[in-house]
Amino acid sequence: MAETLGSLVDKLTIKDIREYHIAQMLKESKQKFSKNQLKEKLSILKKQKCDMINEINNFIVAAFSGKLGLKEEKLKVYNDLKDVGRITISKSMGMAISGLANKNLELWHLEDEARRKNVSLSYVGKIKKMIDPVNQQRNDYIDRIDQLLEEEVYSLHKK
Repeated sequence: MAETLGSLVDKLTIKDIREYHIAQMLKESKQKFSKNQLKEKLSILKKQKCDMINEINNFIVAAFSGKLGLKEEKLKVYNDLKDVGRITISKSMGMAISGLANKNLELWHLEDEARRKNVSLSYVGKIKKMIDPVNQQRNDYIDRIDQLLEEEVYSLHKK
């Protein structure tokens, strides 16, 4: 299984952030892309978002009808176990999705900071060190979304 609800929502939140930034770039006068290039990118992105939303909706329908597995075992071994699971345990799907969106936004800004040209390599290194724990929290939110869906499907089928 390649996708879970958490991984699909993760991709959608990243597309939302990208859409926001492209729209902001369109408002600015000096850009590395022309207005037409940005409009084309925005058009492609909007189609991708529509497809992603449909994929999420279809995933949820298939999940509740018992037609697919709901989560995939993580095999990552590079993060310290003390850093795993260090998120506020979301009691609802909406809270978990909001937490995931916030972590993706935090990662976006950290990556932007690390790409700055006018800073020292040691500063970039400090920023890069900050990315790993935030990315772990992002993965924890993805797992939490999958867990909440699994609990909902299980409780429905138990009735």
